[in-house]
Amino acid sequence: MSNTPAATSAESIDLALTQGVGSRPQTTSINPDSPPWGIVGALSAWFASVVMLAVVPNVCVLPYLAYRYGGTSGTREALLNDKTFVFLFVLGWLPAHLLTLALIWAIATRLGKLSVKEVFGWSWSPNLSLWRSVSVAVLLFLVTFFLVARFGGPRTDLDRILESSRAAAVTLAALAVLTAPLVEEMIYRGLLYSAFRRTLGQWAAVVIVTSMFAGLHWVQYWPNVGAISSITLLSLVLTLIRARTGKLLPCFVVHLVFNGIQSVIIVLEPYLTTLFEMWRHEPVNTVIFTLRFLFF
Repeated sequence: MSNTPAATSAESIDLALTQGVGSRPQTTSINPDSPPWGIVGALSAWFASVVMLAVVPNVCVLPYLAYRYGGTSGTREALLNDKTFVFLFVLGWLPAHLLTLALIWAIATRLGKLSVKEVFGWSWSPNLSLWRSVSVAVLLFLVTFFLVARFGGPRTDLDRILESSRAAAVTLAALAVLTAPLVEEMIYRGLLYSAFRRTLGQWAAVVIVTSMFAGLHWVQYWPNVGAISSITLLSLVLTLIRARTGKLLPCFVVHLVFNGIQSVIIVLEPYLTTLFEMWRHEPVNTVIFTLRFLFF
């Protein structure tokens, strides 16, 4: 009886009901340390993300440049002193981040054929829960704060952006929480680390990814030794967390909370300035500068 057409049809119906009509076939679990992409794909995404971060904000300010400066683009010094230009340039990082996320999704999931959660290990590790991740972020912030206070350094272009206007500062603070941690973790501890880990091994992946993340930020913070030391430590800790847990979610939360603390400081800066002026224990500018030393 089991080989009759009716029986075969019933088995087909049972299978369809089990898997869900119209749903994708069930797949086996994916190991984030053995991803469905290689080093070439990961490096291509990284390079594209750098290009988009460099090009998209400049494209976004072109209409304003044409309106404000006509046929000339203005000197670099004049542009950095133009509050509207700086604000629009910072705002241009948002579409750059969104385009990067779309590219990451396309490569990591093969245009939706795979689960983002599985390929990146987007879940908690028994070694690092939510509150442990938050605690690591707070401790890391305190350590980097003392590094910047100890070594210090001259003002950078990023400092000038933050000092340009409240609109630019608040926008940058928002991006540092809403998009930057997600984009950077998916690129560095997601695509890049996984590809290098599978091909070259764990420790080679840690060294390479730590260096790539820190190296790109050195350009932003040069020649501020304190900020460079801090961003290098942040990169190392985040990459070690990825290596230790095999998960990306703890890295994202640590990065999010770390940036979030600094973003809150930026938003509250006028009030903090007033408070420090009342205390008069030390120069206000020195304290505020130390508190808001880095973002991405």
